[in-house]
Amino acid sequence: MDYSVRELKPDEVKVLDTFLYEAIFIPDGVSAPPREIINQPELQVYVKNFGAEKGDMCLVAQTADEIVGAVWVRIMNDYGHVDNETPSFAISILKEHRNRGIGTELMQQMLRKLKQQGFTRASLAVQKANYAYGMYRKVGFETVGETDEEYIMLCRL
Repeated sequence: MDYSVRELKPDEVKVLDTFLYEAIFIPDGVSAPPREIINQPELQVYVKNFGAEKGDMCLVAQTADEIVGAVWVRIMNDYGHVDNETPSFAISILKEHRNRGIGTELMQQMLRKLKQQGFTRASLAVQKANYAYGMYRKVGFETVGETDEEYIMLCRL
């Protein structure tokens, strides 16, 4: 598949709503929640006023005519929060474009970008049943904590 990776343009920020919804892990046999779930405060922390805060960065994967994936980071009190100096990751690829290496490429490019910006580590949370856990380990994240349902992961840059 032919795609390029670029920074999200300021006038494209609303596309993060789509990718936030797509980032919700739905285990096999479970119905997807309504799209309105992204309006809940614990999810809005990922997108509300994106681009206005220190540490807000987003890369997208673009085909000829469509944004098919996004990875974004911000310093926020989310599920993967470790401290107020460490950006947390969110990533999503549209279903029909998954398992093609796009997520790995987006993660690797964002980790390089964070390092260039002077950050020394990044974090994320992933549900234990999520297949993406292996990809996160592959790009350098290590499990540093867990809850009943999730792993908290950290990558030293």
